[in-house]
Amino acid sequence: MDEQNETNTRSNRLERKIGLTLALFAAILAVVDLGGGKFGDDEIIGTNEKASLYQWYQSKSIKQSIIEQEVQLLQGLLDAGAVTPEGQPALTQQLARAEQSAERYDMEKREILLGSAAVGPSQQVLEVDGKKGQIIGTQPWEQQLKTLGLAGDKFDLATLWLQIALVFGAISLILNSEKLKMSFYYALVIGSLIGTGFGIQAFQIALSAPSEQPATVAVNR
Repeated sequence: MDEQNETNTRSNRLERKIGLTLALFAAILAVVDLGGGKFGDDEIIGTNEKASLYQWYQSKSIKQSIIEQEVQLLQGLLDAGAVTPEGQPALTQQLARAEQSAERYDMEKREILLGSAAVGPSQQVLEVDGKKGQIIGTQPWEQQLKTLGLAGDKFDLATLWLQIALVFGAISLILNSEKLKMSFYYALVIGSLIGTGFGIQAFQIALSAPSEQPATVAVNR
């Protein structure tokens, strides 16, 4: 009778131990899921922002191409002597303005690609809501998306290992054999620790990505 009681007591302690371990790693899984969802949303936002910036870049390229054609036309008229001497000053001024516009488009495209911080205050020409220096740039976004994508892979691995480990823990609770119960408990602990390790790596990688959020740009500017 005493032996049976001791066995029951040991079994109850083991089940409580398994239950507490399950609760602990279930909480860790919830945190990993939360982090994966949050940084996954950041990746989607970044993808949309990068696409918007590329569209903005293309619109600037089209406008620059039109201006450059105007420059060529005006320069051709001057070189060919097709303008009267009285009209040359006005045409020359128009040519100078067109050349300045073409140069400005070059600077704007560079800022869209590299970002305001990379080109420096002296080269910042784009304004968002009346302020300069607000553009993050496509290249910084690409680097951030690469980092967030790597973090997302780690979050997926962490979730997978933790979910499998919790299944092992649930199985261990319903088994009668103490030896099998312990085997699945160890599988729970090992799998959960591996998943937790991947989760820690995922957070470290995700938090290393730039946290600045650029202002939304309008493509038709």
